[in-house]
Amino acid sequence: MSIAPYPDWIRPPAGGYTAEDLDRLPDLPPHTELIDGSLIFVSPQTKFHVRAKRLLERGLESAVPEGWEVWPEMTVTLDRRNRPEPDLLVVDEESDTGYLQTGFSAEHVLLAIEVVSEESRERDREVKPRKYAAAGIRHFWRVECDEGRPVVHVYELDPATRSYGLAGIYHKQLKVDRPFPVEIDLT
Repeated sequence: MSIAPYPDWIRPPAGGYTAEDLDRLPDLPPHTELIDGSLIFVSPQTKFHVRAKRLLERGLESAVPEGWEVWPEMTVTLDRRNRPEPDLLVVDEESDTGYLQTGFSAEHVLLAIEVVSEESRERDREVKPRKYAAAGIRHFWRVECDEGRPVVHVYELDPATRSYGLAGIYHKQLKVDRPFPVEIDLT
């Protein structure tokens, strides 16, 4: 029995991969991200992760203003070497390029949401928020698990420093007026 050779993309090119490469590399695992030119493979999601994402997606869908859309699991191109896949995005509907679209440019993203997983804790808490802010994404929500319930940390971009400031932490009821009014029961 012969073993199939490793795919060519297992060995990155000098300087790493680019955002455009993500759509051209054959047979990548689903939900592969690009961080600092390196391919990041995502572990299977937990029930908490899926439930929290669904809860927020439903709440956002019911509140999103005209001209904006909520998208799960689409990549966002931050720069040439970074194309992460947030759990949820709110994007300008004008950014729609057709049914083959696989991601959005950072300038079209109003809100990026990451549900923290055990394997992605450092990326979701430190790396991605820093990169989203540097790319000018105005709002970021980080969702943590507290005994099976979501806790939403809401951040807003300070345009002077291009970093996020904490706007609130929500345990039972998420109620915000920015980036648009939304109220979600987290229990």
